Amino acid sequence: MAQQPAFHLQGTDNTTALDPHFTQNVINAIGPKAEPRMREVMSSLIQHVHDFARENKLTVEEWMAGVDLLNWAGRMSDEKRNEGQLVCDVLGLESLVDEITFKLAGEAHDTATASAILGPFFRHDAPELPNESSIVHGVDDGEIAYMYGHVRDAKTGKPCVNATVDVWEASTNGLYEQQDENQVDCNLRGKFRTDKNGRYAYYCLRPTPYPVPKDGPAGKILELLDRHPMRPAHIHLIAIKEGYKPVTTQIFDSKSPYLENDSVFAVKSSLLVDFVPLEGNAQAKLQLEYDITLIPNESGV
Repeated sequence: MAQQPAFHLQGTDNTTALDPHFTQNVINAIGPKAEPRMREVMSSLIQHVHDFARENKLTVEEWMAGVDLLNWAGRMSDEKRNEGQLVCDVLGLESLVDEITFKLAGEAHDTATASAILGPFFRHDAPELPNESSIVHGVDDGEIAYMYGHVRDAKTGKPCVNATVDVWEASTNGLYEQQDENQVDCNLRGKFRTDKNGRYAYYCLRPTPYPVPKDGPAGKILELLDRHPMRPAHIHLIAIKEGYKPVTTQIFDSKSPYLENDSVFAVKSSLLVDFVPLEGNAQAKLQLEYDITLIPNESGV
């Protein structure tokens, strides 16, 4: 018996039914020189995208609205903001891919620091600063915190000397510095190297919640889905050490609102932290101790 079409368009007869072989023909068009992983991923993508279009009876107007959204994200993206990534964030895709990557890499280990999404406002050119420096400039309404800790080998517990800890966070007005012309360049960003004991230390802001930008397609998607745009208070971290798998993560103030309904689905219980009072320090009234553990590249875990 011949394969039946996926569905018949409402109000039409069988002469206008969809071609049941169309999707397979598109997949079969992939040439023999395509890399195996490319063939695997694209075959699956084509199948799912075509099934999505058929199942939802997607119209040309709806498809073009999606194309326009992608083009809009592309026009907004530059070295300071990745709007396409932000669209993936609000759909939960980056957090899902992060979780898949974390487990495939064997980093789901009891002593390894959990990963979290990079987010759209990372910069490669943050300045390297000496330990005990402050990344806070021109912010008068925030709580200054002294953040410190050690970077360690997740298997042995030994210190990782000369590891790099790259940190960044939003200001109290909810904006990262590249979004805000009133902030100095690279405000609330810095890279720190661990000392002979694997220790790093710097002054930062206790983070505050902020909304996903509403001026682009990610904000439009949230509006159309009747979802709030808020992210809980967090600090971004990337820890890198030669011979180890780097970890990209976020740490979340345990007292922050929106932990249960983060607009980009990035919160993990292991990444909740507590800011506590700090006595006898002229620069900060709060402190946060946060250790980072890295998996050796040769690890079999």
